[in-house]
Amino acid sequence: MSLMLPMTAFALAASISPGPVNLVCLSSGTRYPLARGLIFVTGATLGFIVLFVTVGLGLYSVLTVVPGFNAILRWAGVAFLLYLSVQLFRDDGRLPEGETRKAPGFVTGAVMQWLNPKAWLASASGIGAYTSGNNVHEVIIFAALYLPICWLSLSCWVYAGAFLRRYLHRPRVLVTLNRTLALLLALSCVYLLIE
Repeated sequence: MSLMLPMTAFALAASISPGPVNLVCLSSGTRYPLARGLIFVTGATLGFIVLFVTVGLGLYSVLTVVPGFNAILRWAGVAFLLYLSVQLFRDDGRLPEGETRKAPGFVTGAVMQWLNPKAWLASASGIGAYTSGNNVHEVIIFAALYLPICWLSLSCWVYAGAFLRRYLHRPRVLVTLNRTLALLLALSCVYLLIE
């Protein structure tokens, strides 16, 4: 299939570019063991792939027909992202010792993708640009390419956070990073509302 290379490039650009899920991956890498961050990454990746295939099989056309559903989805996504941003902003900057604090997990990652307008946009634009209509074979090939690219891209953000963790021994530095990430997450919500 001659579209495999462009599909791969699209998947990489959409997955590795900053967005709400990427910011949570970065924050998770700074705060929790790598394995915990990678559980979130796995949930986010599989949640995205299910969304992607669902959009590819026709859900997107349903969204355009049902009035108001798109707005409901957008507001639910914004509310969820604002909730995560408030939690991140309120963090005290102390790195957890052992397993006492709860890291974002598999289900949070999967749900976050379904409430993430960037994921919907990437799915709809990718399906529209690189597949013809409801061709299940093309959608499955695209999803199969997307799966490892998305997982590896999100993992890079967790590893970047783990790298930064070495330099974040003082709670004040981590509070500053968390609040910066929280504000970026909140700003992404503002962008989604005015878009």
